[in-house]
Amino acid sequence: MADQSTPGTSAPSARKAPTPEESPGTPPSAGSPTGVMSRRRLLGTAGATGLALGAAGAAVGYAAAPAPVKTVPLTSVGADMAMFHGKHQPGITTALQARGHLVAFDLTAGSGRREAAALLRRWSVTAERLMAGEAAAHEDTDVARDAGPSSLTVTFGFGHSFFSRTGLEKQRPLALDPLPDFSSDRLDKARSDGDLWVQIGANDALVAFHALRAIQKDAGAAARVRWQMNGFNRSPGATTEPMTARNLMGQIDGTRNPKPSEPDFDGRIFVPASGTPEWMANGSYAVVRRIRMLLDDWEKLSGKAQEDVIGRKKSDGAPLSGGTETTPMDLDKTDADGNLIVPVNAHARITRPDQNGGAAMLRRPFSFHDGIGADGTPDAGLLFVCWQADPVRGFVPVQRKLDRGDALSTYIRHESSGLFAVPGGAAEGEYVGQRLLEG
Repeated sequence: MADQSTPGTSAPSARKAPTPEESPGTPPSAGSPTGVMSRRRLLGTAGATGLALGAAGAAVGYAAAPAPVKTVPLTSVGADMAMFHGKHQPGITTALQARGHLVAFDLTAGSGRREAAALLRRWSVTAERLMAGEAAAHEDTDVARDAGPSSLTVTFGFGHSFFSRTGLEKQRPLALDPLPDFSSDRLDKARSDGDLWVQIGANDALVAFHALRAIQKDAGAAARVRWQMNGFNRSPGATTEPMTARNLMGQIDGTRNPKPSEPDFDGRIFVPASGTPEWMANGSYAVVRRIRMLLDDWEKLSGKAQEDVIGRKKSDGAPLSGGTETTPMDLDKTDADGNLIVPVNAHARITRPDQNGGAAMLRRPFSFHDGIGADGTPDAGLLFVCWQADPVRGFVPVQRKLDRGDALSTYIRHESSGLFAVPGGAAEGEYVGQRLLEG
């Protein structure tokens, strides 16, 4: 839960869905009867009259219409579309989406490199079609029949164990070595790691679920689900103006995220084109943690006590040292009695890059609520996902620092963990991971 802001919404991977005239070669959706308007044509009509929100809220956490807006057509959210092909995979710099699913798969007995390649080829075809607002190529469930792309993204990664299962140990990156143990970890091994990882995000719950089912069905006999986690964020247009996300503790969460506009962004988040191994060029490493928030204990604190734990005002995210959300934090400022305004163990102080040798990561989380746990408390918290060019220089130093005395650690519990190598985006005619599996 580092003190960093969500990625902007002006990522080049998002655009409004094309009309049929823009894509004359696109066939109608499977199962569409003659004379009935296809989903693509319906989407094109909606896009002409609605608002494409994907480029509206630059440098904020959500795709949202610029204020003031009196009404936001529902079709505007559905019309926003991310691109499957590109330099990087979608779902990394894409704006936070309202719904998300994180799923890990293990290859089944007898499945190796050949089966994995066929699976990634199927998954890539399905992801490309669904992200364009089209039906799955085979046995579509029709769950998203009436919806547009709704900013759907599907992102694929490989776990440490994938390489031994496929005989590709020599191609396993050093950066994928297992994360060190942290004293605050209470990890459930059954909900950690995995051979393959898929991140699904969309601004419509049915669109996200439709993609989830399609990906699960495509796994066939080659892989089985190891674990699945479901999350959410605030919906686009739910606030009067674009703003940084809030988490389930009520805190503005993510003020200091690195931004794509910063000159060193790519170097911090993506593996360079000349990086090692070659198949990871333009890729990134995702650390995934299920962080349960002990909300009953947290909510017993006064507002002032909560702000001292975080180091920022709950109302607007401004540092306790003064100013607005984006004002640099004055770590040396004291009160009349000589006490630090921002406590020495405040979460926002500890996670600052300048307090961790410049370590930075792009956080892109989802909140979760899975009912009431066996102890009678809310099973709720954060599906923490962070991206970096190397987790040893991104996530690890920050988490080690937090492990040594973060005030927030009393109110959270790390319950599962995973680290995945996410290759660069697939070029036209390629599938994700092809350079690894066929190299």
